[in-house]
Amino acid sequence: MNYPSILVWGFAASVVLLTTTVAGQSLGLTRIDIPFILGTMFTADRDKAKILGVAVHIVNGWVFALVFGLFFETAGFASWWFGALAGAVQGFFVAVVLLPILPGVHPRMVSDYRGPEPTRLLEPPGFLSTNYGRWTPFVAVVAHALYGLVLGTFYKM
Repeated sequence: MNYPSILVWGFAASVVLLTTTVAGQSLGLTRIDIPFILGTMFTADRDKAKILGVAVHIVNGWVFALVFGLFFETAGFASWWFGALAGAVQGFFVAVVLLPILPGVHPRMVSDYRGPEPTRLLEPPGFLSTNYGRWTPFVAVVAHALYGLVLGTFYKM
């Protein structure tokens, strides 16, 4: 596995993913704020949460870049379309499985079954994360497809 390639392109792909989700939020397609959600898992300070969330998301991007690298190495090739397809599958998994179970592990997020409390103020994502807007699953899949596209295009075996 090419670790320097994973570090460089995993970082670049993570920046593209974050930029895409923030652009989707800025364009009114979604209300989801991944850096804020991730950061508030660790701190109640709203300003520090965004900074910490960006750092956590970049680290997560590197971890998943390792997984993508293993995927490419096992398949024997990496390409833009293969990476985009893998990223789209990952984005679909995130929207369908990971975000809806987030209230179970997030200390400041309410669930679909329990309302707001003094320490639980974030809205739960809900089915397909549509509590954050009906275009949220689309934004998640596209952002992750772009993440995979960057890795598949530039990862050197």
